[in-house]
This record gives sequence, C-alpha cells and structure tokens, in this order.
Amino acid sequence: MSITQQDVARIAQLARIDLSAEQTVQVEQDLTRILGLIQTLQTVDTTGVEPMAHPLSAHQEISLRLREDQALPTGTVHSRQAMMRNAPAEQDGLFLVPTVIE
Repeated sequence: MSITQQDVARIAQLARIDLSAEQTVQVEQDLTRILGLIQTLQTVDTTGVEPMAHPLSAHQEISLRLREDQALPTGTVHSRQAMMRNAPAEQDGLFLVPTVIE
C-alpha cells in the first residue's frame, strides 16, 4: 500500500500540523515504509499462537497491577473551580471542546 502526498496533506490537516514540502515528502516515505512493514507482519501465519497480555509473559510469570475501577467523589467546590480555571471554555461546570466530527 502506498501513501500519496494528498493523503499526507489530509492527515496533517486533521492533526493540525503544518508541514513543509520537504517534510511532506519525508512523511510520505515514512508512512509508506510503516504500512509496508505492517503488510509484511500481516502475512505471518499466527494460527495457534496464543495472544499475550504482556510481552514478557512468554518468559516469566507476569501479574498485571490492576486497580478496581470505582467512581470517586468529585471533591470540594473549591477544587472543582480550581480545575475549571484550566479550561479554555466552560459552561455549567463542564469543559467545552471544539467539535471534531466532520
């Protein structure tokens, strides 16, 4: 699979990255190489290979450090106001963010 300069321009636009002409050519080459590597990896027969939760689990016993997922209280009104001061825009105590779906 090959990436075109139009693809790179579109990706850069979505990521809000300004690329020069030289950078666009370099990114195009890099992405083409990455997709080629992925294509090569997809040709490997992995039938019968059990997925690993951790890359070292094939060599040693790994226990994942997971915590209980529990809701915590929001804190005090003062701490909430302090957090909201970081927001570029807020309404009714919620962060306002730009729409990203086109």
